[in-house]
Amino acid sequence: MTDIAQEMPWLARAWSAVQSRLAQDRLPHALLVVGERGVGKRAWAQAVAGLLLCEAPAKSESGAAVACGHCKQCELMAAGSHPDLRVYAPEKSRMVKVDQIRALSTFAVASPQVGHHKVAIVDRADQLNINAANALLKTLEEPLPDVTLLLLQESGRPVLPTIRSRCQALTIPLPTAEQGGQWLAARVAELDEAGRPGAETLAKSLMLAGNAPRLALDYALGDFLPLRDKAFEAFRQFMKGQIPVGEAAKSFKALGLDDSLWLFESWAADLARASVGGAVSDPEAADMLGYLANNNPPWRAHQLLDLVRESRSAAVYNASPELEASRLLIAWRELMPRKRKAS
Repeated sequence: MTDIAQEMPWLARAWSAVQSRLAQDRLPHALLVVGERGVGKRAWAQAVAGLLLCEAPAKSESGAAVACGHCKQCELMAAGSHPDLRVYAPEKSRMVKVDQIRALSTFAVASPQVGHHKVAIVDRADQLNINAANALLKTLEEPLPDVTLLLLQESGRPVLPTIRSRCQALTIPLPTAEQGGQWLAARVAELDEAGRPGAETLAKSLMLAGNAPRLALDYALGDFLPLRDKAFEAFRQFMKGQIPVGEAAKSFKALGLDDSLWLFESWAADLARASVGGAVSDPEAADMLGYLANNNPPWRAHQLLDLVRESRSAAVYNASPELEASRLLIAWRELMPRKRKAS
């Protein structure tokens, strides 16, 4: 018997909402689950799927239903091979394709194979191409009693209004720094001692991930941190006019387009906060962002955020990481005050 809210307390409100609606037989056929990247949406959706597929849900300490953990359905879930659960996520193209949604539609109308219910998870409903979105809309318009759709959306990424209007929305908040740190430390403690990141690495990973713990874990265990530090140093040097844009962009190319855009977006958001007297989330960038905030109107930060969104849209069409980084770097450089010529 497991309870996702004990492992990830910040999921408790969204989790209890599902438990309550299920107990009242009021669970909608489609839920749109919104949250930041790496906050635990997929883990939440898997837990909900486990509860819906379980043959004999048990009671948690709070008295709410949870998957029993030992019936045939739960065993299939634990093995990752339950035929009545399907997950559709972006593949090589960064998008959820129409063929995947057609497969979802076929799955939705078929009878459950081993249980009484079916669950389909669309991980990144904000990454549906237009044909896939239209195909999903047809399934949403014709709900079936034995299937539940869980659509996961990253905060700030648009979903078609026609899809949103046919779902009930739930928001998963970010954890506090303490909650995120505790979860991260617990996951790292499960690793071999030789492969455990140190406390400083974990703290920096959590800070750069904006307290999103699953993203922080990826950062701590991967090569993101050294690549980010190199890109940030290139960014600083470029802003001071010490290196050309092409050289600075190479460091962002090594980081990859998704992570580069994440960095540019977080710096622009910090600039917006600094422009109105708020505190920035990245202390290493505080001096530079504070300087820029003092020399630019607040709308310039939002202009940068719009440019990041444009680059993210271009990423769907396999845009060049180096070219997109160059375009954003040049936009940032325009925020530097121009030196007055001596008379």
